[in-house]
Amino acid sequence: MRRWDGLEGIPSGQGRSVVAVGVFDGVHRGHRAILEAAVGRGRELGLPVVAVTFDPHPRAVLTGTAPPVLTPLERRLELLGEYGADAVCVLAFTKDLSSLTPEEFVRRVLVDRLHAAAVVVGEDFRFGHRAAGDVAALAGFGAGYGFTADGIALVADGDAITSTRVRALLSEGAVAEAADLLGRPHRVEGEIVHGAARGRELLGFPTANMDLLPGTAVPGDGVYAGWLSRVAPVAGHESRWPAAISVGTNPTFDGAERTVEAYALDRDDLELYGVRMTVDFTARIRGQERFDSIDELIVAMRRDVDLCRDVLGAA
Repeated sequence: MRRWDGLEGIPSGQGRSVVAVGVFDGVHRGHRAILEAAVGRGRELGLPVVAVTFDPHPRAVLTGTAPPVLTPLERRLELLGEYGADAVCVLAFTKDLSSLTPEEFVRRVLVDRLHAAAVVVGEDFRFGHRAAGDVAALAGFGAGYGFTADGIALVADGDAITSTRVRALLSEGAVAEAADLLGRPHRVEGEIVHGAARGRELLGFPTANMDLLPGTAVPGDGVYAGWLSRVAPVAGHESRWPAAISVGTNPTFDGAERTVEAYALDRDDLELYGVRMTVDFTARIRGQERFDSIDELIVAMRRDVDLCRDVLGAA
């Protein structure tokens, strides 16, 4: 898959294409339906599929507050490629971009640079200054500029599958339900850094403490079963381990900083400091608790590890 940064990154000789447009944060099942429809149109027309995404999230520019990030940009591009995009154009969402009228956006992005033969979006897609453009407007512009426009119905399981809904589930700790909407477990990424070392020296469960990418959507405080993996696997070495994951402030030790720590089950020999890792959340074991003594905490952690082992073994 090719990556183009900005309109200037699009090759000058780029021919006609089928274009899928959206923020695509999460690349959830609803987003996948848009990509699948675009891939289908691409096959019909014999044209490549280009996904257009925005970075940063438009809300960060329009309101000053960005929602928690479900998929950092590199992961988003990877997933868009997996689901059928031949190329992804990353548009920097700026005040200037947001000030374009709907027709200016269509002409500058879809027509002049991407030479769209077909455009595929979600049925709730809005574009242009003050979100004045909708699917009907897009189809009208298409009639004038020579492309078709399809608004794909929102995928629903009773309620529409949206990034907002995924974030709400994660904040509640409902990682299994969020995974169902995403089509895969929710993932966080970061570098392993030194922590308080209580896991190794005091509790008997050495944990990998993650310095997460800024703005990451983190599940609600609690203990989870999941998987700890290297971002860049090393040939001939293990790269993925079943894990018990703690999210929270370590209230037994009067902690204040919220952290994500992962214990690779039954392993105390891993040296991961400075390594970029991911954690995939599979199931919630329990909420965060404060214990009256370290001994009580250790008993609970042993129980948590056993439950994680059972859950991941069954999975």
